[in-house]
Amino acid sequence: MISREEAVQLDTVDPLAAVRDRFELPRGVIYLDGNSLGALPNHVAARLQQVISEEWGNGLIRSWNDAGWSDLPKRVGDRIGRLIGAEPDSVIACDTTSVNLFKVASAAAQKSDRPIILTDEGNFPTDVYVLDAVARQHGKTVTMWDPLHDEIGSDVAFVAMTEVNYRTGERHDMGGITDRAHAAGAAVVWDLAHSAGAFPVQLAQCGVDYAVGCGYKYLNGGPGASAFVYVSPDRQADFANPITGWWGHARPFDMSLTFEPHDGIDRVRIGTQHVLSLAGLDAALDVFDGIDLVDLRAKSLSLTGLFIELLEERVPSVEMVTPSDPSRRGSQVSFRHPSAYSVVRAMIARQVIGDFRNPDIARFGVAPLYVRHVDIWDAVQHLVEVLATDEWRKVEFQGRAAVT
Repeated sequence: MISREEAVQLDTVDPLAAVRDRFELPRGVIYLDGNSLGALPNHVAARLQQVISEEWGNGLIRSWNDAGWSDLPKRVGDRIGRLIGAEPDSVIACDTTSVNLFKVASAAAQKSDRPIILTDEGNFPTDVYVLDAVARQHGKTVTMWDPLHDEIGSDVAFVAMTEVNYRTGERHDMGGITDRAHAAGAAVVWDLAHSAGAFPVQLAQCGVDYAVGCGYKYLNGGPGASAFVYVSPDRQADFANPITGWWGHARPFDMSLTFEPHDGIDRVRIGTQHVLSLAGLDAALDVFDGIDLVDLRAKSLSLTGLFIELLEERVPSVEMVTPSDPSRRGSQVSFRHPSAYSVVRAMIARQVIGDFRNPDIARFGVAPLYVRHVDIWDAVQHLVEVLATDEWRKVEFQGRAAVT
């Protein structure tokens, strides 16, 4: 079993070790919930203050041009595009993940007369709700499938998947599933909420049609940060946005009463963007400057692998649900415990912040930019003590997430 000293040694040779200093991390806290809300990069507050005091306070309406507010969605989108393997001018930052999913799912549904939308039972509930709404509007049916065993039939319009399961941390085979969908004549929509910023994604290489994701998890853009949407270049010309707004118009300031969509990724936009949110996300993305995404993935696998190894050796009473196979693992570790809520709350009382998902899953997000190997070792040590002392039995279940 690896010792704490050995974990510290792993951190001394970590090529990303210095990146941790780019974040504001409370002293004494082991933060393992970056898959819910990323940590604050230490220069973002100053950037937001600049936007508020200088650009808004002094520049007023002029800042749409002088400070480049109008172009923020595309500039931020291009920066995210580098992290997810997208072609230039194929990603735009705007709206929320749910709104963006509705846009691309509606566009995919409209392009096909096939009656079935496929997704899996482990998909995030909001994604399923959105898909159900799209299905009702387009006369289709959402069908659950098992991507490891089930085929994609000739009646499938498109497949909608979240690359990393939000409960278990299992990573789906993006390239394989996309190829299978295309071979069956179906499009594919990927949700990258637990992928972007956690490890490299290869949208263009995999031939993905559409993708969405959020800015507040591993991208560290802040609570409710702007989301992003990807439309492959060969899908943009006939992309039918179901919510047509003036920022998606080819010439928004003509003020024409007839909608004419932009000929590029801008047609995905709807209304006026949230400048403060986009500026915060834009600044937060600075922490990825100079980062080799291969190193990012290597550290993610090292951290999650260590976590799984320590849990299996020191806490055999919990049931691992995160795959041990690195190729099938995102950047989180989850396990089952009959009183997972209480266990997580007891851990939080010890300043080890993870979270809980009904009914019995404790999950811990591993953000490789700021989580260390020693953090993982110490977190498992706290878990051992929590279970040994029965601290968790003192926590009353309140029927909600361990962190709200």
